[in-house]
Amino acid sequence: MIPREMMRRIQRIQIHTSHVVDDLLAGQWHSAFKGRGIEFEEVRPYQVGDDVRTIDWNVTARAGEPFVKLFREERELSVMLLVDLSASQDFGTHVQTKRELITELGATLAFSAIKNNDKVGLSLFTDQIEKAIPPRKGKRHVLRLIRELLYCQPMGRGTHLKSALDHLHRTASQRTVVFLISDFQDAGFEKTLRITRKKHDVIPIMVNDQREFDLPNVGLLRLRDPESGNMVTIDTASRRHRDTFQKLQLAEAEKRDAIFRRLKMNPIRLATGEDYVEPLKRFFHRREAER
Repeated sequence: MIPREMMRRIQRIQIHTSHVVDDLLAGQWHSAFKGRGIEFEEVRPYQVGDDVRTIDWNVTARAGEPFVKLFREERELSVMLLVDLSASQDFGTHVQTKRELITELGATLAFSAIKNNDKVGLSLFTDQIEKAIPPRKGKRHVLRLIRELLYCQPMGRGTHLKSALDHLHRTASQRTVVFLISDFQDAGFEKTLRITRKKHDVIPIMVNDQREFDLPNVGLLRLRDPESGNMVTIDTASRRHRDTFQKLQLAEAEKRDAIFRRLKMNPIRLATGEDYVEPLKRFFHRREAER
């Protein structure tokens, strides 16, 4: 039995994200992603304007009049949300934490998938696999995914993207659309990501908070790395200290960006407290144009 407050919170997310899917993303999902292939459906008599290359010559010879082959795209997709639940996701200074943004985003993607009759699954990870739910269809299934996104209590605190991608390799037998949602505060995953994107359609979604790059002037500030537990004191009244902090953070961000450039991947970038719908729409439009 799901507690009443938990159910109310799940329903609030369901109502909001369903509205986003219906009003803003309808049709774009279908256009953005290819099906698994093209399969033969039937033959019918030739009509003016048909491509002559589709004529079925065997049927034409038997019938004494031209017939053409009809094909349809095998549409059903398998979608996997690969979600980082490391301790850094609990950080947030603009209305919401990164995890709250990830939950709303994950719900939107999941409802978009089932609205288009695709299967969707969820893999939650830190420095280990926390929870893995295979792709399925249906609203009840998506509500379960939302519950896990909201309430899963991870055992690990760090981030290990390589392990998450390796687990995907072992469990996803067919080509899968993979939304890799993380702040990517990790290293050593480039080779595994390169291998993964050869088999699967991988879309990185990078989630950050402005204060991870820009410290306010509030005097002495004790900062703790949520993943390692390391503590540091910074005098934010010093412009030099604030600038040094920002340069270090931007240098780490540039290392991550360089990985995506080498792999020719264009991540979706989201920030807490900002609208995530417009970046998603731009992504879908770009994918549609590329198709």
